[in-house]
Amino acid sequence: MKRLATWLLGLAAAMLALAALVWQLNVRDEPNVTTPVATAAALPARITRGAYLARAGNCMSCHTARGGTPYAGGRGIDTPFGTVFSSNLTPDRSTGIGQWSPTHFWRAMHNGRSRDGRLLYPAFPYTNYTEITREDSDALYAYLHSLPPATQPNTPHTLRWPFSTQAALAVWRALYFSPGRYAPDTKQTAEWNRGAYLVRGLGHCSACHSTRNALGASNTPLDLAGGLIPMQNWYAPSLTSASEAGVADWTPQDIAALLKTGVSPRGSVLGPMAEVVLHSTQHMSDQDLAAMAVFLKSLPPAPVARASTAVAGRPPAAGAKLYEQHCAQCHGDQGQGVPGAYPALAGNRAVTMASTANLVQIVLNGGYAPATAGNPRPFGMPPFVLVLDDTELAELLTYLRSAWGHQASAVTPTEINRMRGENQR
Repeated sequence: MKRLATWLLGLAAAMLALAALVWQLNVRDEPNVTTPVATAAALPARITRGAYLARAGNCMSCHTARGGTPYAGGRGIDTPFGTVFSSNLTPDRSTGIGQWSPTHFWRAMHNGRSRDGRLLYPAFPYTNYTEITREDSDALYAYLHSLPPATQPNTPHTLRWPFSTQAALAVWRALYFSPGRYAPDTKQTAEWNRGAYLVRGLGHCSACHSTRNALGASNTPLDLAGGLIPMQNWYAPSLTSASEAGVADWTPQDIAALLKTGVSPRGSVLGPMAEVVLHSTQHMSDQDLAAMAVFLKSLPPAPVARASTAVAGRPPAAGAKLYEQHCAQCHGDQGQGVPGAYPALAGNRAVTMASTANLVQIVLNGGYAPATAGNPRPFGMPPFVLVLDDTELAELLTYLRSAWGHQASAVTPTEINRMRGENQR
């Protein structure tokens, strides 16, 4: 009995020590918010700057429900653990951030903690926003407080237990989150550092372009090595791999054009990235886009990932016939495409990537570049979800991945069927 009591006391002490460690890790580098609530000086230049930064961070897309008041929240963000609903960022005093001070807002951005001390879920990407400067945080605060107040109560999250608890979130943060600030690389130019600051921080590019583990944390934060976007069934390709979306061999002008217009001589954006260009990057300054291009072009190259089980022999005849019937009119008999209109499929990385998720999504549901000021009437591709069955789609995509010298793996009817089912959830 005495031995059991000793063991239990030791276990209790260990658990208390672990709880203390988790608590300490969750309050690192927190600002003092006990000072009286004050409003940041609403200088016109600061508000204008904040509006620009809100665009750069694509804040409105998540914090606006479909058909709702801008920045009033309520948009559901599906995660593997349930749905997180975005909050009201208008200066309404009862349901928005009207009673927040600039320091409260900074703490949310830098530390992921709400005004009342509640820990925020990382669907709000404070794991990236922690990199931004206090000056930029204050500018965002000033802009949001210049908006018309909208009385719209926040929608409660619908997360499964234990992910719905603050205790579980505290443990997650202790494991995977460390507050920090962007530290300029003195070996690089000011332009490179500006690009790195935007890509890593406010642009939160790694929120999509990195692999996540079973608990939803990026395996290697800020590595931009690509990953499947949870619940969306799109693959955000690696920005470091020449076989995916690496741009080391692009000109900075082509990279900036892609971010500005959604199209460039080297490629075009579709899927979730089209929304980013539509609502965010097309509104950024040429100087900032050029800086992002310089940074992205400099990323260390990753090993080339190759699809396994390459199709042997000649491209399948059934797929070739389907291509002739449904695709050749736009993309050309040899997959050469039409410059400025329909992308070439021959040599296209989106066709031959190891992950087939995007290729399947585009053919199933269509492909649409964003309508931007620089490309106001983009060409689109119709969906084939009701035109071709699983076997036909598999034959067609397998043909694309084996024609014109491609040596990528086959696509199976099972993959198509799984994607159809997941898209209907």
